[in-house]
Amino acid sequence: MNVLGMGSDIVECLRIAQMIDRHGDIFINRVYTPHEIGYCQARKAATQHYAGRWAAKEAVLKALGVGWSRGIVWTDIEVRPDAGGQSCVALGGLAREACEELGVSQLILSIAHCRHYATAHVIALGAND
Repeated sequence: MNVLGMGSDIVECLRIAQMIDRHGDIFINRVYTPHEIGYCQARKAATQHYAGRWAAKEAVLKALGVGWSRGIVWTDIEVRPDAGGQSCVALGGLAREACEELGVSQLILSIAHCRHYATAHVIALGAND
């Protein structure tokens, strides 16, 4: 596999908490999928999990090198645990199309968070030439 891109992001958990307080369900439903909302709301420190997913979505776009300019929306990128509990990325819509166009076959994700910050790192891999 070849590394085609790498992205990282860090966000203050307080910033996400303020967005949720200010905009409520409008913000949450615009940024997160129903699966992500259910996952985060079931956690004791929900804001940290929301922030981690925010950072992951930003890191995915950086790894792909596409940004928001292609019409990708927040919910095109979903973070969910795999069978072993490790966070992984599922893409839909225009994010999936961009991934296919770039030849990305796998996205490796790592998320970490604490009370104050959440960070995510993504490596985009493609097949060997």
